[in-house]
This record gives sequence, structure tokens and C-alpha cells, in this order.
Amino acid sequence: MKYTHLPNTDIKVSKICLGSMTWGEQNTEAEGHAQLDYALEKGVNFIDTAEMYSVPGNPKTQGSTESIIGTWLAKNNNRDQVVLASKITGPLRFFEHIRKNLNFSKEALNDALTKSLKRLQTDYLDLYQLHWPERGVNVFGVRDYTHNAEWEDNIAQVLEALGSFVKEGKIRQIGLSNETPWGLMRYCEEAKKGAKKMITVQNAYNLLNRRDEIGLSEVLLREEVGYLAYSPLAFGVLAGKYLNNNKPENSRVTLFPNYSRYSSEQSNKATMLYNEIAKKNGISLTQMALAFVTQQPFMTSNIIGATTMNQLKENIDSIHLTLSDEIMIAINAVHAQIPNPAP
Repeated sequence: MKYTHLPNTDIKVSKICLGSMTWGEQNTEAEGHAQLDYALEKGVNFIDTAEMYSVPGNPKTQGSTESIIGTWLAKNNNRDQVVLASKITGPLRFFEHIRKNLNFSKEALNDALTKSLKRLQTDYLDLYQLHWPERGVNVFGVRDYTHNAEWEDNIAQVLEALGSFVKEGKIRQIGLSNETPWGLMRYCEEAKKGAKKMITVQNAYNLLNRRDEIGLSEVLLREEVGYLAYSPLAFGVLAGKYLNNNKPENSRVTLFPNYSRYSSEQSNKATMLYNEIAKKNGISLTQMALAFVTQQPFMTSNIIGATTMNQLKENIDSIHLTLSDEIMIAINAVHAQIPNPAP
């Protein structure tokens, strides 16, 4: 395994992070525990979850993923061996079954954090993230930004509330998710005034969605903020399993057809071209796609997810692959031809 640190902290994290959002829906508790056991054995010490998981979000399974991680931590008494990250659900996404007031007020943060800690059976989180902004932004497959003048800037207040939980010892560090360059800079502005700094951003990033290279990557590097990539395989599309109109049984897009973000004609065309590059170089499309993400200069950790142990093994093994300049040139040629087909 390869390691780095969350920026400007002593928190050492594996370059591969274990995502968990299928546990409680597509995966049982026993399967979640088995994934955790294997990942830890292979040197993965970074686990990411959220209060809204498992996915798709619904009242019957909300919190199930954190509970599965919690029973694993309690069974193994190994909290000190892992870096644990979770998230508070934001507004505008129809998750009122979680909390009536889906915002980042101190009351909402306290409610979310208290319940997450209880489910996870721990008294602190290493990283606590805002799952998506309170203001409306172009994320989750939306390409263009539509301005909403109704949002009132409360970022200073949000940071003040989060800082209070850091002082209490319930959170070590804080981060963002599904955030834009403007949003990150706005948080950084408050940090320069003395507020607690957001040290990471967790966004979707993969061969079909490289839009964070356009503006966010410079902010990350200049402001010394870490980047956590989710969906590095684009809902499994970049594993190649949906090529030629295949619909594998029990796969995510087959089970949940509304997960169509990476299934457009342009995305399929790009995936076929990337698959040809992988075959030409004797590597799997899965490992090429994951290695591409992991070796980006602004990348802190690559959040993988799996529903089977074979998938998990291949995903973790991608840490040993470094793409050659020749492969990167070929990848970038496809990207120039079909840029960001799935933002």
C-alpha cells in the first residue's frame, strides 16, 4: 500500500480509501465486515461513509452502513487502526426522513454527528464532511450552473459550529463534498481569518468526469487542500461490464436504472476507446481507470467501492500500477476527443 497525510495534519491515510455505501443494501453486514477485514489486511486504513448510506437513500436503510462499520469496530476493538470519515446530509435532496431541518446549523450538525457516532460505536471521527452544499450548485450530473440568489452566506457560522465539535474532541478534521471552486475558496477565506480549515474535498472524479481539473485542481494545490475521489469507476461503467449493452445481474446500474449519469452515448463511446487502450497495454480497464485517478498530482486518496470480494481485490491491487507516459498520452487523446461526457 502507499500512504500520504491529510494536508497539514499528522493523519496518515492510505492512497486507497474503502468506500462503504453499498453495505446495508447490496451487501450484508457479513459481507461488509469481510471487505473491512481484507482491506485492513492489505494496508487500507481509510474508511469513508455517511449518515444517509446505504444507497439509494431511503428510510428503511438510512444509517445501515455506519451501523455495519460500528459492529465491525466493536467486534475487533481496532478503532485506533483506521482513519474514519463520515458526512452530514445536506438539503435539497429529499432526505427529510433523516432530519426535518436538513441544513448545517449547529443543531443539525449536533443531531447528525451524535447519531453517526452512536451507530459507528466511536466517540470521535477523524474527518467530518458536508455531503453537499446548502446552496444549489451543479453537481450529481448537472453540467451548467444556475444561480440561486436566495441563499444567504452562512459559511462563517457553519465553520464556527464545526469548530466547536473539534474543540469537544468529537471531530479531528473537517472537509467538504460535492463542492465547487468558489465554495472551497469561500471556506478558505474564512480559515485565513482564523476559522477551522476545510482540509479535503470529496468529489466525483474519473475518466468520464475530469471537470475538477479545470478550476478546482489549482485551488487544491495552491491552498493545500486534499482531494478524495469518489466514483472512480463511474458506477462500474469503467469496469467495462456494461459494454455492448450488457446488463450484469445485481450490478448497480441494472438494479437502479436511474443511476444513469455515466451511461450516455458519449460516455459509452469514450469507455470503449479507453477499453481499447487498456487491452493494447495488457491491463484491465478497471485497473487503468483506478490508477489514472490515484496518480493525479492533486489526489490524496481514491475511494473505491465493491460489492464482491473479487472486485475489491482488483480495486486494491490497482495501487501497484503506475501508468506510463505512453498510456497517459493515449488517455488524454480520448479525453480531447470526448471531454467530460458525464460531469
